[in-house]
Amino acid sequence: MLRKYSNSRSLGDNIKLGAMTAFSAGMVNVASLILFFSFTSNVTGHYAILAEEIAKGNWFQVLVVFSWIFCFFAGSFFSNYMIIHGERRSSYITHSIPLILEMICILTVGFYGHFIYSETLMETEIMVAVLLLAMGLQNGLTASISNFSVKTTHLTGLTTDLAAHLSMLTKKKYRQNKQVRDKVKLLSFIAAAYLTGGVIAGSITYWFEFTVFFVIAITIVVVLIYDISKIYLTKAIRKKKVRISVSLVPQSGNNSN
Repeated sequence: MLRKYSNSRSLGDNIKLGAMTAFSAGMVNVASLILFFSFTSNVTGHYAILAEEIAKGNWFQVLVVFSWIFCFFAGSFFSNYMIIHGERRSSYITHSIPLILEMICILTVGFYGHFIYSETLMETEIMVAVLLLAMGLQNGLTASISNFSVKTTHLTGLTTDLAAHLSMLTKKKYRQNKQVRDKVKLLSFIAAAYLTGGVIAGSITYWFEFTVFFVIAITIVVVLIYDISKIYLTKAIRKKKVRISVSLVPQSGNNSN
């Protein structure tokens, strides 16, 4: 999921990455909506709030909302910076760092909310900022390594693209176009995963509140260990093949006169 970059990625790579990260983004967004009454997987609504607060002259709230937007921006900037400046030979490590930081952010909110949170406005605003940073990290990562084919933290553009590509399938020449069919498949998987994550997060949050963030962290761990398991499995298979090939080589004995 993480090792391959840009055009070297297959449809399967993008579907796996898109589905898993969209699942976690849907969980984060629904959990934060229930717990903090705020969306945290995208900043579209926050731009509207920012404009409203500027119009009202509520400059402290302008600063708060701007900091939320900046956190999402900073997360996406950092992810892309790491990817374009990282070594292709160690692509897994480079691509893993944003997800590790995202997991730390989510676990921080989970632990703080579970053990310390006293429901003050300042605490809420800070935790919303941390979650927006996490979602910026994730969206920047998935967009960058997939050549901007996979964006998983918000569905506005995705829904538009899905509708456009489905309308293209009403024409025969586009139905025969593999790229169009693949795009529909990818977008459908992402949308379904996001919705599924949201439904599950809603069920967990209503009953267990901040425990939901520990579950979200587990989904990120799955993404991280997937490539590690593939790397070790590939190495083990290669070693086994080498041992078999060596054992099949005939051993020449010494001829004595």
